Amino acid sequence: MSQSRSPAATEAGRDNAPRADTAISLRGLHQAFGPDAVALDGVDLDIPAGSFFTLLGPSGCGKTSLLRVIAGLDSPDAGTLSIGGRDVTRTAAHKRNVNTVFQSYALFGHLDVAANIGFGLRMQGHDRATIKKRVAETAAFIQIDNLLGRRIDQLSGGQRQRVALARALVNEPDVLLLDEPLSALDAGLRATLQLELLRIQRRLGMTFVFVTHDQDEAMVMSDTVAVLNQGRIEQVGAPAALYERPANPFVARFMGHSNLFAIRAQDAEGLTADFGRLAGDFRPGSHVLLRPEVMHIRPADAPAAGGQGPNVIRAQVRERLYRGSRMEYTVAAGETTLVAVDDNRGQGMYDIGAEVALAVEQSGVVTLDG
Repeated sequence: MSQSRSPAATEAGRDNAPRADTAISLRGLHQAFGPDAVALDGVDLDIPAGSFFTLLGPSGCGKTSLLRVIAGLDSPDAGTLSIGGRDVTRTAAHKRNVNTVFQSYALFGHLDVAANIGFGLRMQGHDRATIKKRVAETAAFIQIDNLLGRRIDQLSGGQRQRVALARALVNEPDVLLLDEPLSALDAGLRATLQLELLRIQRRLGMTFVFVTHDQDEAMVMSDTVAVLNQGRIEQVGAPAALYERPANPFVARFMGHSNLFAIRAQDAEGLTADFGRLAGDFRPGSHVLLRPEVMHIRPADAPAAGGQGPNVIRAQVRERLYRGSRMEYTVAAGETTLVAVDDNRGQGMYDIGAEVALAVEQSGVVTLDG
């Protein structure tokens, strides 16, 4: 029997508190493909062991470049990378206890599912009995043991994703890297596999480093998120912290719907703009952020709207989108366009062209530097 942990064996005892040590430490990582193509620009980052850590950002921000450096597929031009406290900056990929699940899955079409899962074990020189046992354990853990004899072209997209995950886990890595592995799946299957990945990560207690450009996916799945932009890290934190208290306008725009405005001037009572007045201490040159859910839409003449006082915005409905549990409204307030949401349980739908009032929660008025 193998003395290293298998997914089935490691599942026991997963209720222990998360480890406080660091799985991956990056210092001053720089990578460029030319003077005008900087992929990583002095990245400093610590990834906690046993966490579900997400690298989030738009296309071209450097998240996949960072993942490839961690995997050992690319080398940085400068800086250091440590995994498990050991400097692996110049260590070859096959000598790092790290595995990767790629967006394309990269499965071998000429091999069946069992052979695909066991491929890495064969490359490591394990005997047939050990390979068969560990493949069976891993397939059962991922719940694909009924597929072991099938060819890859006989599998659905979701089944292929599970095979790719099993192939990465069977080698028992310290860190699992996932490069947008759900991006090609339909919405329903994607949501199902998000929950499966969470279940697997929590049961194994393994460090998962997940790359995505989808902020909803990042918020649902992650313990910690690092937002990247042009090769630099803008902010690192829990999803709720990034959403509710973003560090700057870029993070605010990227983490969900936002109503974001530059502050050019204020008076003694707060901010006055073409969309209305907001109470607070605002600094010229900064920005004010209003998330849609902190603006409560009411009929224009409703007493609950708060009359004409501060934090009440008079507006006209321009668009509405039905989203099941909520209605999303685009409204015009002066020259400003705002997005607000309603939970569909209160005042009912507002027609396009209707005059409304937006009552803004004071606690939801966020000031951002930059």
